[in-house]
Amino acid sequence: MKDNKLDNALAKNTLDQIPQPAPDAPSITALVKEGSKVTGYQLSDHTVLDKRQAVMLARQGGIAGVGIAHRGDTEYLKSIPDGTDDNNLSHLPTVSAPDIG
Repeated sequence: MKDNKLDNALAKNTLDQIPQPAPDAPSITALVKEGSKVTGYQLSDHTVLDKRQAVMLARQGGIAGVGIAHRGDTEYLKSIPDGTDDNNLSHLPTVSAPDIG
């Protein structure tokens, strides 16, 4: 159990920011991909956002269960580690990319 808490703490350190979500904030239910690249997110209210829009909304507390990370100059969303793999973004289904924007 102690190792799991340490792993979660280390994983949280990879996040640049963990916004406090609003009580009614939707969660991410699917990833939008083009090939193997994540280009956006589908929310529980059926809204589909590109990565930039989703990061902005999450930063404002508009998406539950995620933190903001970056790779190079690109920001993206990651699940907040909680010791459960089932709710990680990488375990979510993929939906086809509609015209996002």
